[in-house]
Amino acid sequence: MTEEEMRKRLEILKIEHRDLDAAIDALNLPGAGDQLQIARLKKRKLKLKDQIAVIEDFLIPDIIA
Repeated sequence: MTEEEMRKRLEILKIEHRDLDAAIDALNLPGAGDQLQIARLKKRKLKLKDQIAVIEDFLIPDIIA
């Protein structure tokens, strides 16, 4: 995977992460929430966060000062 492809993938993951955040907020409204669905979305959101972190770590190398 090239650096450009990784950057595009990173942007897609960030958008999906934000979309899940909005979906979770909507399901948390009174009378709208299915707790099992919310738990699944939160689990998916955590997986996305981990994937984002891996790509960001690869793209942004540690600089030892």
